[in-house]
Amino acid sequence: MSGIVLIGYMGCGKSTVAKLLARRCGKKLLDADREIEKEQGRTISDIFSSLGEEAFRNMETEYLRKIAAMEEDVILSTGGGMPLRKENAELMKNIGKVIYLKTGEDVIFDRVEKDTSRPLLQDADRKKKIHNMLCVRGPIYEAAAEVIIRTDDKTPEEIADYICRIGGEKWN
Repeated sequence: MSGIVLIGYMGCGKSTVAKLLARRCGKKLLDADREIEKEQGRTISDIFSSLGEEAFRNMETEYLRKIAAMEEDVILSTGGGMPLRKENAELMKNIGKVIYLKTGEDVIFDRVEKDTSRPLLQDADRKKKIHNMLCVRGPIYEAAAEVIIRTDDKTPEEIADYICRIGGEKWN
């Protein structure tokens, strides 16, 4: 498959960059969190509060299995926790090139500071929570990724341009 799978922590720009890539590459755009919300008829926050994180992670895995079975190349924006399961990391590689949008803690904090829709950031000390989660997730993202792009000083357009350049003709 010559699709593209964007991974990274919440607020790193996966959804924004995915939209740009889909337009530039002429591929179907899939946003895992939005698709799961549509399938379930409720928000991710509602799923977390009513069914729990484990149930949501199971939904993510099922969603990835469905996408991996498709014959179509897609641009997939994942949820921040999707790569945490080994099975998911393998499924993502079956979908396409896995690209980690690596973003620094301060940049992420600035982007998500006032966002109340993120179920894993309901703690009073969001900055500490982001730090702790990145310490755990960062190495997992790096292990799952085939390409790592540092995004702190880049616009979404610059990131999309770079991805198109490294992908060459198969992504255009």
